[in-house]
Amino acid sequence: METELLLGLRQIKAISDYQFGNEITDLLFDEIDQISIERSPNTNKIRYIYYNDNLLLTLRPTNGFFTLTLFSAAKIINNTMSPKLRVIVLNDISEFIKKGRNVFCKHVVRIDENLRPLDEVIIVNQEDELLGIGKLKIPVNYIKSFSSGIAVNVRKGIHKLKI
Repeated sequence: METELLLGLRQIKAISDYQFGNEITDLLFDEIDQISIERSPNTNKIRYIYYNDNLLLTLRPTNGFFTLTLFSAAKIINNTMSPKLRVIVLNDISEFIKKGRNVFCKHVVRIDENLRPLDEVIIVNQEDELLGIGKLKIPVNYIKSFSSGIAVNVRKGIHKLKI
């Protein structure tokens, strides 16, 4: 059983390194003994990664990449410099994003230059407060030049956070 956990950890760390980079992988998996993996009962493939019983990441079966959770987003915000993995929006629209509404290009103040379309992103306001998580829709240079259109599809706003 221990060998299976180590193989699973090696696999999820490799995916995380590719998707988020070494810095984020080291941050998310800093305490290996606190990590647990839940596998699909039908396929035995990795589905969920937990950190101290908090859902850390979900592995999408459609493309093999992770989706962030509000817990992992908060962990990244607290331990990295802005704008790493972030889309920074105007304070004025914070309440809309918290409710799970999409981010429009005209509301983006700053953005991580290394992001690519379909990347997982963390949406924060100008004070670096977590508002939600989502998926980047278009390239960063388009977001900066467009005054209309959706920049980020928000998957979950923090008002959906269960405490």
